[in-house]
Amino acid sequence: MVLNNPALKLTYEDYEHFPDDGKRHELIDGDHYVTPAPTRKHQYLAGRLNARLFTFVDERRLGQVYSAPFDVVLSAVDVVQPDLLFVSNERTQLLTDKNLRGAPDLVVEIGSESTRRTDETTKRKLYERFGVREYWVVDPVLETVKVYRQGDAGFVRTAELSAEAADSLETPLLPGLSLPLVEIFAER
Repeated sequence: MVLNNPALKLTYEDYEHFPDDGKRHELIDGDHYVTPAPTRKHQYLAGRLNARLFTFVDERRLGQVYSAPFDVVLSAVDVVQPDLLFVSNERTQLLTDKNLRGAPDLVVEIGSESTRRTDETTKRKLYERFGVREYWVVDPVLETVKVYRQGDAGFVRTAELSAEAADSLETPLLPGLSLPLVEIFAER
């Protein structure tokens, strides 16, 4: 949900005064976006992906993995909290105790009915503009993952993977990582 007043552009300073109400507050081009707490399935998928990414990255000392809520400050009027993000060793200087000040290498958003359009369009364009190298959009209902990678002219959708097709999620950012979607989406 967007709380939008075209005459008013909110900044990170305003953002720091938003209430701690259990909802996700984000700024995109100064517009205030609010999403309710995630569903059980969303949290389950975020936990599974986080555990696998964190373990892989940590064991190989490739950088750092964070999960929401963790502020990514892309500009004074663009502050988001991706579900998961990876920051390579080359970009760790962008990390502060409070947030990441710049683009992560990889962003993962787990969609829902209320966030699908924002994740697929608004955030995709934002991440593309600020130089996120790779963006995954996870659909918990369809059990799919869309993969966008930076190309010469911006993001290119390089894959649409599904658990039904027994696809595995891989990325050149993390050579050797292979996440079978059947396992990621399997509920116990």
